[in-house]
Amino acid sequence: MNETPRGNRLHIAIFGRRNTGKSSLINALTNQDIALVSEVAGTTTDPVYKSMEILPIGPVLIIDTAGIDDEGLIGNLRIQKTKAVLKKTDVAIIVTEANKGIGPYEEELINLMKEKAIPFLLVNNKIDIEDSNQNHKDYGNIPTVMVSALYNEGIEELKSKIIEIAPTTGEKPLLRGLIKAGDMVLLVTPIDAAAPKGRMILPQVQVIRAILDEDAFMTICKETELEDTLNHLKGSPDLVITDSQAFQEVNERLSKNIPLTSFSIIYANYKGDLKALVEGLNGIKGLKNGSKVLIAEGCTHHRQDGDIGTVKIPRWLEDISGKALDYQWVTGTDFPDDLEGYSLVVHCGSCMQNRKEMLNRIKIAKEYGVPIVNYGVLISYVTGILDRTIEPFNLSLNFPI
Repeated sequence: MNETPRGNRLHIAIFGRRNTGKSSLINALTNQDIALVSEVAGTTTDPVYKSMEILPIGPVLIIDTAGIDDEGLIGNLRIQKTKAVLKKTDVAIIVTEANKGIGPYEEELINLMKEKAIPFLLVNNKIDIEDSNQNHKDYGNIPTVMVSALYNEGIEELKSKIIEIAPTTGEKPLLRGLIKAGDMVLLVTPIDAAAPKGRMILPQVQVIRAILDEDAFMTICKETELEDTLNHLKGSPDLVITDSQAFQEVNERLSKNIPLTSFSIIYANYKGDLKALVEGLNGIKGLKNGSKVLIAEGCTHHRQDGDIGTVKIPRWLEDISGKALDYQWVTGTDFPDDLEGYSLVVHCGSCMQNRKEMLNRIKIAKEYGVPIVNYGVLISYVTGILDRTIEPFNLSLNFPI
């Protein structure tokens, strides 16, 4: 709980052929034996994640991937998982061996990085071996670093190069533009069976930190204590942020002149594209009996009775559409590349994903012409208060649903 969450870290992924020293490079970068190293080709199977700090960038997530030249049926599955990492990659490192240079596999990776506009650099590893060519550094305009991961040579230069090419614009401050210094923010956080014991969920914790970062004040209460809390305040709060599932109750008890939104809608704006997710509501009117709906969550969790993704969302959709729908569920990284046949995607708040991955999912939906909407946006629409909850973001519903 004291560490920066993965979703808020710069994602640096390491790619290359088997046995080029990708895992050794991770160990050198982190100065720890994080990744399993072996001379046996194909030691790394699934992607391996390691959180660390690279100053002055700050918190980063290093991702070790399986060899792009893996073989066989299982090898092809590993390659698919390796390429799937590109969806969340902010910076890529392509590792090759100093005595071999660039070959067809590296060229494929370079083309993928250019196609997806991912900043990348080339690392020529194993400069310590006898027949390495340390002077062969001319790869056009590709930033290149010569290293020996085994002997920790060139690692500081590599960190400097990562800092040079790392994107300077990423996730914007969580509440920037919504509040200002001196504002009073009221957080409404239901404590029910789905709430984790003894702590708050990540979006609530991050919103609290963001309020402090903006030099604002806050008060926190449960939805059942909302009226008493408002009576204790000397004036009206400048913004109320609630759990989406308490929208109706909070909306009824809150004066209409007080701005209201939810944690999930804040994350729709922070991690993704709020405008696109609001426009996704337009897809509801096209639903028919048997229409396929994909419900996607960025992380796995224990399902409770009345679970939002498997119980509440389907019930609300069928109530407002009047149709019997065909649901599919995905969690974690299992978002499909092919959305052919789907009529709607309903996505969680994506608090555990980075912005790059969420924007990629929205992009896939757009490419297939499939409307995509966020949990909080959908719930505010179902409860009839969508206009109120998106007004703090200077958005309005300007199309019929």
